[in-house]
Amino acid sequence: PRAVPGGMAFDPPFPPPLAALRRLRFDAADGDGMDFEPYDKFLPAAENASWLAAWTGNRELDGHEYRVFGQDGTGGYVAFWMVRKTHELLDQPVVFFGSEGELAILSRNFAHYLWLLAGGQGPYEVTAGYPRKPHPDFTLFATEHAPTAARPGAEIVAAARAEFPTFEADARALWR
Repeated sequence: PRAVPGGMAFDPPFPPPLAALRRLRFDAADGDGMDFEPYDKFLPAAENASWLAAWTGNRELDGHEYRVFGQDGTGGYVAFWMVRKTHELLDQPVVFFGSEGELAILSRNFAHYLWLLAGGQGPYEVTAGYPRKPHPDFTLFATEHAPTAARPGAEIVAAARAEFPTFEADARALWR
């Protein structure tokens, strides 16, 4: 794996709970379901740098702060934001970069992100504020992999925004 500033490997192995997430059936249901496509590995470093430069118009960015692990149907990316220097990958916040410029912090960590999915909300649904019905398969998965993180989606998003209130403004400041 390639090292990045701060010494963390850029291409870390895919954590088992993230790999297991791919076994679930994601269905956008013509706009009434959950729009999320998890990957089977992180976006490679060069691709990561390329999309962030294109998304922001800022060719100086190398994308080392993000580990993209999925997308929505429009091509928006879901990533871990590597902001907590002393925390493991799954303990990093989860963020969304939409294909049309949407930007949001979704959750404080992967465990909370699982509970957003359990509530039937993919990244775009959270960002757009679309209410969804809980999904039994995802609820079971979240219960198995993150039982102590269970809380309503609105609380998850509010806690992430409270902890990182300037994420959106700081990210938009990188645009050129």
